[in-house]
Amino acid sequence: MHARKLLARHKGGTRQIVVITDGEPTAYWEPGHSTPVFSYPPTARTLQQTLLEVGRCTREGLRINTFMLERSYGLMRFVDDITRINRGRAFFADPERLGDYILVDYLQQKSKRIAS
Repeated sequence: MHARKLLARHKGGTRQIVVITDGEPTAYWEPGHSTPVFSYPPTARTLQQTLLEVGRCTREGLRINTFMLERSYGLMRFVDDITRINRGRAFFADPERLGDYILVDYLQQKSKRIAS
């Protein structure tokens, strides 16, 4: 949400959000509140609010490129959902070898997988 609001001020150039994460959504902003709601383990509301924000970013033309540092199937699936919705990129990387990654690319509404 903060990145979306900051990027709203800049209409030119490449507008993208780079996220480095373990893939686990644990916080969201409740409308009208000044502090985020934290929830671990994640709740259905946290997942829902995260995906709603991904939709807002997508509608505003912001690409989300995510570096995923965890290999849990459930978390990888969540990051894949974000990437598919936003038509951004997901880089599935080992934290010890961040330079080696698997790229999942949904740009231009087609999926391709590239191993590095």
